[in-house]
Amino acid sequence: MGKRGPKAYSEDFRREAVRLLRESGRTPPEIAAELGISADTMRVWERQFGAAEITKGRGKVLALEEENRRLRRENARLLEEREILKKATAFFAKGAR
Repeated sequence: MGKRGPKAYSEDFRREAVRLLRESGRTPPEIAAELGISADTMRVWERQFGAAEITKGRGKVLALEEENRRLRRENARLLEEREILKKATAFFAKGAR
């Protein structure tokens, strides 16, 4: 019998495995066992795709930070409007009596 080479996994499978690892909070050996691969392979993929995602993700982080600032401003404005409406409701409710 000949020696078998390593299994070839698609790039999508590897990226999904790394995403699962990051989002689940579980350890590489746990995820690897679930996917039927070795823990060392999982760690290699994590390093391989982790560096690429960090570089690619910087633009996403900046966009998310900007969206977060925008939503905080909008939330503050809406809270202020709600307080004004509460006061107006109380004012007009007193006048109706």
